[in-house]
Amino acid sequence: MTLTGKGFFIWKIKDCESGSASAIAAAAKSAGLSHVLIKIADGVNSYNVDSSTGVDYVPSVVSALHSVGIQAWGWHYIYGENPGKEAWCGGQRTKQLGLDGYVIDAESEYKASGMAAKASRYMTDLRSYLGNTPVALSSFRFPAYHMQFPWNNFLTKSDFNLPQVYWEQAHNPGAQLQRSFREFNALTPYRPFMATGAAYGNQGWVPSVTEITEFMTTAVSLNIPAVNFYSWDYCRKHLPALWNTIAAFPYPTEKPVGIVQQFINALNTHNAEAVAALYTENAVHITALQTIQGRDAIQSLYSDLFLKKQPGIKIALISTSGIEPTQNFGWTTTVSSTIRHGTDTLGLTDGLISYHYSSIC
Repeated sequence: MTLTGKGFFIWKIKDCESGSASAIAAAAKSAGLSHVLIKIADGVNSYNVDSSTGVDYVPSVVSALHSVGIQAWGWHYIYGENPGKEAWCGGQRTKQLGLDGYVIDAESEYKASGMAAKASRYMTDLRSYLGNTPVALSSFRFPAYHMQFPWNNFLTKSDFNLPQVYWEQAHNPGAQLQRSFREFNALTPYRPFMATGAAYGNQGWVPSVTEITEFMTTAVSLNIPAVNFYSWDYCRKHLPALWNTIAAFPYPTEKPVGIVQQFINALNTHNAEAVAALYTENAVHITALQTIQGRDAIQSLYSDLFLKKQPGIKIALISTSGIEPTQNFGWTTTVSSTIRHGTDTLGLTDGLISYHYSSIC
């Protein structure tokens, strides 16, 4: 499952629509949201649970959102002091709540020395609990400013980047989003990019209606499949004009069938000739093991994949991003009971694939 369209982060449920699950779902539906991201844990503890009564406010909100066709994702701020317990908390809570996806909020704590190993431990444990549930990383907007952060350790087992592109104390959301997009596209491993914008105020600074529109318009121009805003709690109470602007913006939730979907469709026919027909005559296909060139050689590669290496393979498209002539996409495969995740990059010439960096085969 992937994200498209518009979404909002919820910090404290009780501060959103007076804590009414039905009112939250109704407001989300009216605003044209496709997804809502709810804080479900903080460190090793569950979140949005009443400390006095033990009442968990999240299940009713998840149920109400699902009833109106809106995805419910959970987000979890982690500190790294006990990565095993944090992974268990986030993983178990996600499964118990029936969430559609899970967002890791990892920030300054993970810039300290020795945190890379803790990030790896956390991600390994988390994946063992979540299986194929989509996982996104929500952290700093410019990786170049935060090279101490263990990007690779988190992203290796994540499906998406969901950076916090908050243009605090500035008024250039479009430029900041473009820079964030470029920097994350250059990271290894690449993960599809879906940004979170600012819908709150801080120390006298607030974004304007024009800036919110600029942020979303820029995202559409970059072919970013989904945008989110932080936070519902603040925006609805203090910045209703921003909420109304986001609600009125017609962010696309579906894309026309392009080369990426054609490629996935062809793969799932197990017809090597049909797959190879999507490549130029002298296309280059690159994997971690080899580089081959030419449509005939590429057809032989896929024939070997379908007949010998992974017969019966089924591939699902998770997400796409990028602007032609470059397209990036995330995928999952299922062979028997084994599930794999990966990301590929296509370079296009006249609508056909001329360059393909692949982790499928």
